[in-house]
Amino acid sequence: MTAVGYSERWQELFDTAGEARMTLASSTTSTSQGDTLRHSGGPWTSASGTAGALRTSTETSRKALRPGHEGIASGTVGLTAVAALNSVLESWEDRLVAVRNECDYLEGALLKVAKEMGETETAVKQSFEAVKPATHARRGE
Repeated sequence: MTAVGYSERWQELFDTAGEARMTLASSTTSTSQGDTLRHSGGPWTSASGTAGALRTSTETSRKALRPGHEGIASGTVGLTAVAALNSVLESWEDRLVAVRNECDYLEGALLKVAKEMGETETAVKQSFEAVKPATHARRGE
């Protein structure tokens, strides 16, 4: 196998790969690894959990709407407000179903991103680790 030669600039990048850090201006937390942007086990997974929780609470609320309106029609026979109330009830049910369905989609999509970003993070790290020993051996380190 032949050694791959890199330009001086590329060599500098490989040599400092372990020191590189990406930070967010809004980042206020530090980890034991410093202020680094990490994909796996972080914000994507958390957002997915939030979407799942919102889906569950939305469905619980939607299911409580209709029983909360039972008996209104019998006590208000002849009032036009009953028809309007039923229309509003159906409108809210439709909206809550749409929110529930969107949250269900987001929960899965965000988990998929978390998985893909975590795998990408691991693959990139491994690619730098694979190159590092070869460059150090070439320089006699």
